[in-house]
Amino acid sequence: MSRLPASLTLVGAGKMGGAMLAGWLAGGLDPARTTVLDPHAAPDLEALCAARGLSLNPDRVPAAEALVLAMKPQGLDAAAPNLAPLVGSDTLVVSILAGKTIADLRARLPRAGAIVRAMPNLPASIGRGATGAVASAEVDAAQRGAADALLRSVGTVEWLDDEALIDALTAVSGSGPAYVFLLAEAMEQAGIAAGLPPEMAARLARVTVSGAGALLDASDRPAAQLRQDVTSPGGTTAAALAVLRRDGGLPDLMREAVTAARHRAGELSG
Repeated sequence: MSRLPASLTLVGAGKMGGAMLAGWLAGGLDPARTTVLDPHAAPDLEALCAARGLSLNPDRVPAAEALVLAMKPQGLDAAAPNLAPLVGSDTLVVSILAGKTIADLRARLPRAGAIVRAMPNLPASIGRGATGAVASAEVDAAQRGAADALLRSVGTVEWLDDEALIDALTAVSGSGPAYVFLLAEAMEQAGIAAGLPPEMAARLARVTVSGAGALLDASDRPAAQLRQDVTSPGGTTAAALAVLRRDGGLPDLMREAVTAARHRAGELSG
């Protein structure tokens, strides 16, 4: 059963870590048993910790049921000597450090047993994220439930059986928001080229992309079916889609893009 940990230490409370913390507190995480470690704490984080009674950068960090790593990945090596003493054999370690494998974490936190590696995406910052997660063999059912509750506080969670699939997930959902933003950007530019005022073209592109996404989220119909619903034979949408599919078009480009992102994710993990 999913439940938030009884006590937690968060390392790094920037945009993503801060969004997750807000979700945990809204979901019932005990502020009195929550510690935040962030040497560059922003004023709003300081204010939140003071208002809610969270411990921020204490001299002595108490033992916690879960340790969540959300700092910049390149900071892991420098932070590891200070983090290693916080990890016991029964500590659940949850990492959202891009490119850092379970083996990487275990090498730097030698006492770590139960480790969950997760990859959220940018919409997690507004509670609409898509997170992929994989657990080490040592993670028991209760710990998996705790990790699920932590990650689900900022959106949906997909559990993977094979850590190697993290790279593919990163290429689809991790990098995916940028693909959608590029689509909106291209639609805006096309609208301007077609004669629309720039501000209007920007508004139309933004609302169209976000509205279509909301419809896709609200509907149980496949994306392909929704596309067909809006495409009248011989109509304007059909004419546009014929261009987007010419010589493989957008579908082939998307496959190439995801393949490139997956390959680069593998290089970064290596």
